Amino acid sequence: MPVTVYILLVFAVLLLSFGYYASFFIDSKVYVKAFCRGQGMERKIALTFDDGPDETMTARVLDVLARHHVKAAFFLIGEKAGRHPELVRRMVREGHIIGSHSLTHTGLFPFANRVRIAAELEKTRDILKAITGKTVCLFRPPFGVTNPAVAAAVRAGEYQTVGWSLRAFDTRRRVSRERIRRRLLRGLHPGAVVLLHDRCDKADSLVEGFIMTAREKGYEIVGLDQLSNIKVYEN
Repeated sequence: MPVTVYILLVFAVLLLSFGYYASFFIDSKVYVKAFCRGQGMERKIALTFDDGPDETMTARVLDVLARHHVKAAFFLIGEKAGRHPELVRRMVREGHIIGSHSLTHTGLFPFANRVRIAAELEKTRDILKAITGKTVCLFRPPFGVTNPAVAAAVRAGEYQTVGWSLRAFDTRRRVSRERIRRRLLRGLHPGAVVLLHDRCDKADSLVEGFIMTAREKGYEIVGLDQLSNIKVYEN
């Protein structure tokens, strides 16, 4: 193989690798400056939930959080929020933070253009404001994927993008909740932003077990806004 062709192939592989890293690892902060973890060594962590509200499991998760006096952040799908406004109002009433997780969370969302992404975010913001009276500032991209189009929509809407530093992988149905809990505990660290899903089977038992064990290890579970001075609402 000619040297020039070899160099071009190496360059192409490196470019593709960088593109994959930049888009699929939200903590890369290449396209958006996402808040992914708190600073410092204080044993404080925050719980965050994606993909809700779920008509069955979300209420159970909220019951667990209330029982243990824990405040969390919920990144909501606009269409689901519109179908279950009572759950969204309960979240706010009980002191939890809400944010946007897009309108539909389809697999095609990361491939949409800037105009369509911005429209989804604005529609979700409108839905959540109509339900709660609050204009949300926080956004977590579906699948954690970012790119120039997502970045442009985030800037246009003046959103604070939120990622994570500890992921439960709780959407994997064949993995036991106990195994997921143990994995979370192994990865626990000061300032952790923990990613969970309140739509998943046995989410309530997973969250309860994690809260209890994390506290036994000396961790305090606080609101997302207590890990950093991020703005969560416009009003």
